[in-house]
Amino acid sequence: MKAVILLSGGLDSSTILYKAKADGLECHAISFDYQQRHRRELQSAFSVAQEAAIAKHQVVNFDLRQWGGSALTDDAIDLPQERSLDEMSQNIPVTYVPARNTIFLSFALGYAEAIAAERVYIGVNALDYSGYPDCRPDYIQAMQEVFRLGTKQGREGQPIQIVAPLINLKKTEIIQLGNQLGVPWELTWSCYAGDDVACGVCDSCRLRLAAFAELGLVDPVVYA
Repeated sequence: MKAVILLSGGLDSSTILYKAKADGLECHAISFDYQQRHRRELQSAFSVAQEAAIAKHQVVNFDLRQWGGSALTDDAIDLPQERSLDEMSQNIPVTYVPARNTIFLSFALGYAEAIAAERVYIGVNALDYSGYPDCRPDYIQAMQEVFRLGTKQGREGQPIQIVAPLINLKKTEIIQLGNQLGVPWELTWSCYAGDDVACGVCDSCRLRLAAFAELGLVDPVVYA
């Protein structure tokens, strides 16, 4: 069986890549260069894919800076820094990129059907403090119906399945799963800031560091 894996190079997506491997699937990873502030993550996506020795890894290029609307695609919008976990959970943050997962899943669906893959793995997490609307169970359920209705495979009774193994896990539980699977954390990248060294103060860095600390572990990534 084949699977398409949405691989950003971050903690969550690297874990689902290794989960798909553990599930015995032939893995075809797809990453996106959408001119994001933190394009440094693509280096990690390449490194993780190479370390995992998967069947294929591709990068799709397009430019969401044409529209902006997010701190990750518009340099005029300040990146939140040094926020507490409580502050992160209050509202959908400015790091939300409009319809990003819908765009990503559309590419993944086209790729999956073209290579006759049975599954698409995505590392969305509904318990993350960010509360992104396109990381929630009802969204994934709706997209599964799109996968069924919008493809030849789906209409013929063999819809491509969206697999979201992390959706109900806490960040600490994701790290524990990744440890069991042998995810190379030192190769991953979570920082939103866009520098060559992780900032340690953006929401994504703080969530990651807090989870490692809660488990009594040291994050092997270097922070500024």
